[in-house]
Amino acid sequence: MIRAIFSIFTLCILVAGCQHDPASPKPRAYPRIEYPERKYVQYNEAECPFTFEYPDYAEIKKKNEQCWFDLFMPSFDARIHCTYVPVTSRAKFDDLISDSYAIADRINARANYMQETPLQNPQRIRGMILTWTGPAASPMHFFLTDTTAHFFTAALYFDSKVNPDSLQPIAQFIQQDIKHMISTFDWRK
Repeated sequence: MIRAIFSIFTLCILVAGCQHDPASPKPRAYPRIEYPERKYVQYNEAECPFTFEYPDYAEIKKKNEQCWFDLFMPSFDARIHCTYVPVTSRAKFDDLISDSYAIADRINARANYMQETPLQNPQRIRGMILTWTGPAASPMHFFLTDTTAHFFTAALYFDSKVNPDSLQPIAQFIQQDIKHMISTFDWRK
């Protein structure tokens, strides 16, 4: 009788022991992203010859140059570097375009793919949007110009290591706000 109880007890321990999963490393996961509600604020600095709407979750961080600033998004650890340069001659305009594409070429060296999209917003301001996929330093650049007096350029950067898998959803969210920024951009009359 004792032998039968001991055998059943041993069998129960073996069965219970076999059902436990062995310890294994957990797959890496990314933190949950909380996207802010889309609301916009008017950028309307008197010293700058342009206006546009930018997301209210961004903070303006001015730089030393007039009309050079960052739209810093602390919740995403991202920045949109914004630069305005007056166009004083055709040669200056050509240099600004060349500089934009030189930066694009450096980013494209690490990217998987680059897309160029010509644009014209409702105020008839023309420009180009450059977007990259893969491990690029920046997922998006753009410039806006009237070709005779004004040139505005901006680029989205993250203040973290480039990891396309984790940054792509955030970049897509911010790119929608950048497209709103472009559509509301206008030169002061």
